Order: sequence, then structure tokens, then C-alpha cells
Amino acid sequence: LRVEESGYNENLFCIPKHYEEDLEKVFIPHGLILDRTESLARDIRQDMGSHHIVALCVLKGGYKFFADLLDHIKALNQNVDKSVPVTVDFVRVSRVSYC
Repeated sequence: LRVEESGYNENLFCIPKHYEEDLEKVFIPHGLILDRTESLARDIRQDMGSHHIVALCVLKGGYKFFADLLDHIKALNQNVDKSVPVTVDFVRVSRVSYC
């Protein structure tokens, strides 16, 4: 799927009132992100086979994506005969400047 550089017109989406004045275009629709996240979970589950999955989340910006990805992996785990163990951990990274 190819996303247009110009984005999608905001009139194609249900935008909360408090964002209407600030939003000009939608570059990647939420549904497209969710679909890709589910596809990525399937790929991870298939690639890992029966191996233990160790999931490491980089905190602050990555938490929502990480939680959605784990939800999809857990759902896939429930639909198979043998579930794969998943261990979750978190890391916080700070920006260091060497200038």
C-alpha cells in the first residue's frame, strides 16, 4: 500500500472537535496503522515459531504501538494449539549529546 505524500483530506475522517482547528491533513490513517500492526504480529508469530518471544518496549513514544502489537500477538496465541510464551520488558532511553 502506498501512502500519498500529500496525505488524506481531513474531511474523510471523524475528527474530534478539539483537533479540528489544528489538523490540516491525515498522513497515515489510524486503521492503516492498526492493520499493519496486526500484520506485523502475524509475521513475528510465524517467524518465531515455537520459540519464546522477548518483547522490549522503548518507553515514552513507543508504548501505544507496543501494547497494540502485544495484543495482536496474544490474540494469535489464543488461536493455536500450542501458545508461545511472551516476556515483556521496558527500557527508557535518554538522548545524549557528544558535541
